[in-house]
Amino acid sequence: MTRAAEPLNTRRRLTPAIVGLIMLAAAMIGTIADRAASSQVSSWNDDVLSPDHGAAHVEADGMVTEADGVLPDGVTVFDDAYPGISRLDRDLLEALREAARNARVSGIELHVNSGWRSPEYQDQLLTDAIAVYGSEAEAARWVATAGTSPHVLGTAVDIGGYDATTWLSQYGAEYGLCQIYGNEPWHYELRPEAADRGCPVMYANPTQDPRMQQ
Repeated sequence: MTRAAEPLNTRRRLTPAIVGLIMLAAAMIGTIADRAASSQVSSWNDDVLSPDHGAAHVEADGMVTEADGVLPDGVTVFDDAYPGISRLDRDLLEALREAARNARVSGIELHVNSGWRSPEYQDQLLTDAIAVYGSEAEAARWVATAGTSPHVLGTAVDIGGYDATTWLSQYGAEYGLCQIYGNEPWHYELRPEAADRGCPVMYANPTQDPRMQQ
């Protein structure tokens, strides 16, 4: 029996040229989607994990200077020319530099967004944080007073860069460097016993730290 002819529109075959165009279009769409996703991840990292996020998106407004601990972009733990670095606790600075040397082997630079701060600088940050967050109670989740801040004592440092904070979260304890607050992945302090025991449990934010209640 002779099979009935099927409609032409169901029997057309895609030519190699048309197949090629379809594949090219699919590849282009995939590339655009990948770039969009990468952009979203980068933006999220920059916003949520930036050391300036929580420190209240607060920056020096010109009333304080490098002499108060203000640091320009790109400063590392080796830049002694800046008081924000040179006035850090010596044991903390030594631990940071040892960690930084080893991080460089993996192509990671430990930049410092903030180190030692003068009381005036800390007061300014707190005042600005209150303006940003609307209350002293909310600002306290991110910025301590000059009388309680470990930055004023030179015993805390804010590390810049997602790669750097990720590296420290994995290896910092080996150098006694510990993240102290769950909401501040950039804030590190020295806990020498961490090399043997691991870092202590983090506080959710500075308001839970007994030192901030003084």
